[in-house]
Amino acid sequence: MVTYASLVDVDDRDVQNAQELSSIWGEIKTEFEAHNSEIVDSYAILGKHDFLVVFDAADREAAFKSALTLRRHGLSAQTMEVVDTDDFAHLVDEV
Repeated sequence: MVTYASLVDVDDRDVQNAQELSSIWGEIKTEFEAHNSEIVDSYAILGKHDFLVVFDAADREAAFKSALTLRRHGLSAQTMEVVDTDDFAHLVDEV
């Protein structure tokens, strides 16, 4: 599994209240699982973005489908592959 992070904004979604927004996370989690991905963590964040979603995906296709799931729910997301800093240190040592 490869780990991805999505910086999520709710600009495009008409949200009446925070409770309504939190109710979609269950649907999103189920759809991620259908795409062979798993949400590892999700956070509400302050700053330029509204949420951070960290997920594992079986492959790049699963990651694309999962990222599109966020869009389908009216959430704008920037999704990136992430590498654990310990693994990154090993990559740097090999160069």
